[in-house]
Amino acid sequence: MAEQVVHDRVTVPFSGPGAGTAPLSWGQKSILQDMRNSDWTYNISGAHHLPERLTVADVAERLGRLMGKHTALRTRIGTDDEGNPCQVVHGSGEIDLEVMTFADHVDRTDAVDHGNKLWLKWMAAPLEEHTPWPLRMGVMQHRGEAVYLVLTLGHLVVDGVGGLLLMTDLGLGELVGRRVDPDAVRLADLARREATPELRRVSDRAMRHWETHLRSLPPLTFGGPDAPDYEAGRRCRNVRFQSRAAYLAVVELARRTRTDTGRVLLAVIATAIARTTGVSPLTLHVAAGNRYRPGLADVIGSVVQNAVLTLDLDGTVDDVVAQARQATTAALMNSYYDPDRLAELTARLDAERGYPARITCRINDRRFSTRTRADAVADAAPLTKDEIRARLPETYLKWNKFVYRWTDQLFVNIEDHSDTLYLQVVSDTDVFPAEQVEAMLHLVEELAIEAAFHPDVPTGASPARLSPVP
Repeated sequence: MAEQVVHDRVTVPFSGPGAGTAPLSWGQKSILQDMRNSDWTYNISGAHHLPERLTVADVAERLGRLMGKHTALRTRIGTDDEGNPCQVVHGSGEIDLEVMTFADHVDRTDAVDHGNKLWLKWMAAPLEEHTPWPLRMGVMQHRGEAVYLVLTLGHLVVDGVGGLLLMTDLGLGELVGRRVDPDAVRLADLARREATPELRRVSDRAMRHWETHLRSLPPLTFGGPDAPDYEAGRRCRNVRFQSRAAYLAVVELARRTRTDTGRVLLAVIATAIARTTGVSPLTLHVAAGNRYRPGLADVIGSVVQNAVLTLDLDGTVDDVVAQARQATTAALMNSYYDPDRLAELTARLDAERGYPARITCRINDRRFSTRTRADAVADAAPLTKDEIRARLPETYLKWNKFVYRWTDQLFVNIEDHSDTLYLQVVSDTDVFPAEQVEAMLHLVEELAIEAAFHPDVPTGASPARLSPVP
């Protein structure tokens, strides 16, 4: 295929308002800290079919308008006079549109397949090695038409929802047709607002919530060795788990307990972790989008931050579901804060307790469109336990390559896939042997199935209990 693709670049000029310098926003500080700790790009990347009869020149024109309109895309991270990171918005510049032209005899699907491989590659490649801007765009050209687009965005200036909002200007993505507030606060202006007394008080309230969860932490959530040694190809490994049966069971459990699938998944996954490890109560991080806050719904920026909650995993799965409802509400209400203040709080508590402590367990519900569909269970026909168990042979588990560097001992991502529970798990293999991780994932499935039909399923949070639910 390589010899049938011609690579080229089109230089696109742009200009727009809002040039200037501002401190980093709270969301930017949070993601920058994660990037430095994990040595991962955190890029947001994807690929999309383009409307028929669109040309490369059309795509270049849209790219120029996009860059001119959104200050976030003209932002670079710099250093202020005191040596602290800041954001610098540029008023004009140039960006390259990468063009891959396929030979006429090549099938159009081959161009699409190439784009699908490319966006995964770009997701792992540091943007600064390829472009001075937090956006990298490529287009697959076939027989004179622009047929497929690859787009990669820097997480420092945009989160997942922000990326979808950006794509509406290209006529692409899941939010096409949604009205986006043209007067939404710009990222640099948001950072300036976060320095006001009003928002400082919001951060201070959040710190009081965080202190109640951080004060009695152990050094590491699951004990064992210190943080990963970060040597490439060692210790941190990724596994993919996909279960149609677990998805159906989670929907039924949400129906029976009259809650949403997000709370149910949090409860079931946390219960499986506790039964596999014996750690209870379990204090963990969850990702909070913060877009429900006034003025943040349509921000083109990164407003995602860690929230903290603690679950007592004694009793029944239903008890944990009820806890999850209450705990996530409190966690999300206190998920908008200045990470510098959290670092100060953490240092003070470490000194008071006499040892440093970290939360090294994270559950991240990354569903967007599929979460809404999964929660719409009222009109769906209920299933029986036998009907759900009949889907167990479809369950899929695959270990992938080691990841280079990670700071969590256990990181569970709930991915945005339709009609299935799709988990990506990164674990520290010095703490979690592969067989323990596999037992935990299959336990998520078994717990969901049993609890979907029985309100008295025990959590069994004991280190000796590694077997599936009877």
